[in-house]
Formats: sequence, structure tokens, C-alpha cells
Amino acid sequence: MRRICYVNFNRFFASLYSGSMKSNTYAPFAKPMYIMTKPAGSLCNLACNYCYYTEKSKLYKQNPKHIMSDELLEKFIKEYIECQTTPQIMFTWHGGETLMRPLDFYKKVVKLQQQYGRGRQIENSIQTNGTLLTDEWCRFFHDQNWLVGLSIDGPQEFHDEYRRSRSGKPSFKQVMKGIQLLNKHQVEWNAMAVVNDFNGDYPLDFYHFFKEINCHYIQFTPIVERIYKHPDGRILASPSEGTKAELADFSVTPEQWGNFLCTIFDEWVRQDVGEYFIQIFDATLANWMGVMSSLCSMSETCGHAGVMEFNGDVYSCDHFVFPEYKLGNIYEKTLLEMMYSERQLKFGEAKKSTLPTQCRECEFNFACHGECPKNRFCKTSSGESGLNYLCKGYYQFYKHVAPYMDFMKEELKNERPPANVMEWIRQGGADLEL
Repeated sequence: MRRICYVNFNRFFASLYSGSMKSNTYAPFAKPMYIMTKPAGSLCNLACNYCYYTEKSKLYKQNPKHIMSDELLEKFIKEYIECQTTPQIMFTWHGGETLMRPLDFYKKVVKLQQQYGRGRQIENSIQTNGTLLTDEWCRFFHDQNWLVGLSIDGPQEFHDEYRRSRSGKPSFKQVMKGIQLLNKHQVEWNAMAVVNDFNGDYPLDFYHFFKEINCHYIQFTPIVERIYKHPDGRILASPSEGTKAELADFSVTPEQWGNFLCTIFDEWVRQDVGEYFIQIFDATLANWMGVMSSLCSMSETCGHAGVMEFNGDVYSCDHFVFPEYKLGNIYEKTLLEMMYSERQLKFGEAKKSTLPTQCRECEFNFACHGECPKNRFCKTSSGESGLNYLCKGYYQFYKHVAPYMDFMKEELKNERPPANVMEWIRQGGADLEL
């Protein structure tokens, strides 16, 4: 997301749902300049069929090692800290597979952050597939209070369908061992689960699995990719390639996505509010409240969250690592120059300015904002370009949850816990039935 900065919203909504914190006392995402960092580039020990990042190695054939130098690491940390205007600074380490770098690399990260932080509150989050976790890694994450985002696509049958090693071996059992180690060392972690064509038809099996393994923070990401062969060997389409590309067969359908969200929401709102935190539900409530969403895809504009590759190249967004979206290199331009350039500002504003009329006039535009621009490759009923591929699914979801979001919003406005929605439903919920 993407994404991993959900840690702030974890803590925000955990208090908010229970009523132990007023809705206006904490700014969980005050729009800092945010750059996700790829210390090992696209290197990974797995070869997930739907991965949008491993093929980025083809953009860097001249540098096959794909690892960040110590010099670049120090330059980035110093400059990144100096750029921030908020009291909290969030570093996000992503891949590829981040644990392809040795633990000593991340110990150096902590020392450099202490050296240049000057007492600022610094938080770290790291994304991993979990297969390389050890006791030593988990002790480090616990001792340094790092949040771990762990990729797992539900029960074994679903997970192993697409998430396999480079030799084709399943990875589920290794990931579960990793989870056991995280729990053993009391590491804070959340699940990053991809919803695809295979598991999208089994929402409750999916959701119940996470409850069974006692995972209380879950991020569901719909996979939507298109195929377009490039001369350098890449096969995934850039958003700028318009209608030339064909939908990848592992992509979730709009109907699957809508049904998936509605089915899980029906159970969550009836018995799990304030106990299990599902990012898209939290982000939806935030938008209903008029609070900045935790999901950039659900925000009115974007562009404040870039990504830096192992060699210092900076791109507009994690999902826009294509040559035409490269902003420059940290050795040639400052992070501020790149992230506040006219080009990047236009990129962020385009999320709003390029919405088709159908979206602008939609009753749920305030909650959706057209979702991610990467997925806007369809046409509206009137033939206008720019409609999100998942529009039908999102509309189904927002229509379905609207009465419950309205209730929770009113509870918050009156400084009561939105978790009261569960009792409201038990008492008839304005004669609504789930």
C-alpha cells in the first residue's frame, strides 16, 4: 500500500471504537512527506504469480546486486528526517523481500535514526513474506518496537495457490512458523492479504482464518493487474498504457470484490467491531467522518507517498514504478525537490481532476474518490474514460454499509463508541437485517 503505515490507524481506531479517545484528539496521518524504501529492491525468495514488483529488476539489469549501499542508507535517513515537519516520523521498509538484507543492515538503520533523529519520535515498519523470520529477527523487532506487515493470503489452500517459492514449493507452513515466532516474541504485526480470483469467492473462510490465528489487524488488498509485454521483458502494464493491455487472469472481479467485502462486513459489524480492525472498514468510517483516510487509494488526492529504489531512484508511487513516473535520483535531487516538484503535485492532483463525470456525480464519491488511479482503465456507461475497474464492487459495498456507517458516525459525533453499532443491530437496527 501499501499500506504499512496502518500502524497509526491501528492505535487510533482501537481507542476510537471503544470510546476511550475522542475523535479529534489524534491526527493519525497528518500528511507528512512519506517515502517507502526498498533496501533490497525487488529481490525476493518467493515468486508469487501476481507480484507486481519482482519484475522491476528488469529496470536495473545494469546493477544485478540490487542492494542499498551504506552510503545511500545514511544519506536517505538524514535527508528524510530533515524533510519532515510532523513530530512523528515513519520509516517503511518494503520489497521484494526485506529480510534478504542481513539483520546488521537494520541495526545500522536504528543507529543512524538515533544519530540524526535529535529526539524526534521515529517509528519503523517492515513488510515481509515471513518465511525468513527467526528468533533473532523477532527479538530485534520487539526490542526496537517495529511493526511487521506480514503477507499471508488466508488458509493454506488459498495461500499456496499463488504464493510459492522460485522452485514452485508452497510457502504457507514457513509463513505460519514465522507468525509463531512473532507471537512468541510479542512483536506487533498485521496481516497483508491479497484478494484474487481464487480466494475471492470464500470471504468467510478467509476472515475466519485470521480470527483463528488471533490476527486482529488485517489489510485486504484486491489484486488488479494487466498484461502488456515491454521490450525489456516486463509484462505488467503501466497505467499510461491505456486500453492496450489485457486483464491478468489472477485479478479479482468487481463482483467478487463487492461480495467479499459485504460478506465479511456483515459478520464484523455484528460481532467484531472494536476487536478486529480491517483497514478498508476503518478507512471507510474515516471518510464517513470527514477524517483523512488511512488508505491513499481512498483519499481525494495522492502524491505524498513516493517510493525509493535500492539505488536512490524515486518514483511517484509504489504502484507506479515505471520509467515514465520516475522523479529523479537522491544523488541528483533532494527528496523535497522530487516530492514537491510540479510533476509530482500534478500526479497527486490528477487523482481528483481526472475523475469521470459518473464518479463526480456518484453519491459515494466522498468515500471512494475513484480508488487508485492505477485501476482506472475502464469506461463509464456514457463512454467516458477513467472509470475504476472495481467500481461496481465498491458501489455495492458502500451502498450496503451506509446505514451502519451513518450510525457509527453519529456515535462518534456524540462522543460515544461506534462499537455500539453491535447492540443497535441486536435491538433491531432500524429494522435492518444482515
